[in-house]
Amino acid sequence: MSKQEIAGLLAKARRSIKAAERLLQDGDYDFAVSRAYYGMFYVAQAMLLTRDLRRSKHSGVIAAFQEHFVKSGGVPDRFFHLLRDGFEDRAEGDYGFAEIARDQAEAGIEAARQFITELGQRLE
Repeated sequence: MSKQEIAGLLAKARRSIKAAERLLQDGDYDFAVSRAYYGMFYVAQAMLLTRDLRRSKHSGVIAAFQEHFVKSGGVPDRFFHLLRDGFEDRAEGDYGFAEIARDQAEAGIEAARQFITELGQRLE
């Protein structure tokens, strides 16, 4: 585990949520949900690093997060759902033809804020 890598991922997560908030204000809801998800993704990667685990694919990070943190009881199940739902919203925003609505983007950003704040505290 590299404390420097973990700190870097946490910083990136916090920058991502700030970017998501700016994108929301600009009306770029598709991109806002993407940045919000990436904030959660970086925290999940950092948590995996605490166990010397690395995954490169999004599905691998999500599955390993569930296996090593949620199923063990160390992290409440709701965090897995926030991460998975964020991943689905990101895919819809990045690749879908339908636009993300403002309320969906706001909910995604709030979910990411909770994820980053609560789990980020465990990493500091």
